[in-house]
Amino acid sequence: MKPFSQPLRLLWLMGGLLCVALGVIGAFLPLMPTTIFLILAAFCFARSSPRLEARLLEHPRFGPTLRAWRANGAIARGGKVAACTGMIVGFAIFWFTAHPAPWMAAAAALMLAGCSAFVLSRPAPPAAN
Repeated sequence: MKPFSQPLRLLWLMGGLLCVALGVIGAFLPLMPTTIFLILAAFCFARSSPRLEARLLEHPRFGPTLRAWRANGAIARGGKVAACTGMIVGFAIFWFTAHPAPWMAAAAALMLAGCSAFVLSRPAPPAAN
């Protein structure tokens, strides 16, 4: 990979730090994702700070998930259940609180169905030895 200029590296670093902050918030708020923000943070840190990337990948709680995603796009069964459940709950909240027009509800449902199909299509991570 070609090295990035200093201003671009700084932008990648700021993006990574923002994603880590959002991931930490997501760890405590229901329906706010954590893992996707940490995957994005690792992506940003790979372009700006190998030290911070290594810290994320070696984290005892999130490291195995991030490494499994990076190795083969794997999502654990529990993660798939949590993601799809979150999408269903999120859609239900949207439906009952926003009272969307039928076309808007259908568009949201189709988007979430597509996201769910992607999540469910991912392989399971290899079993730990």
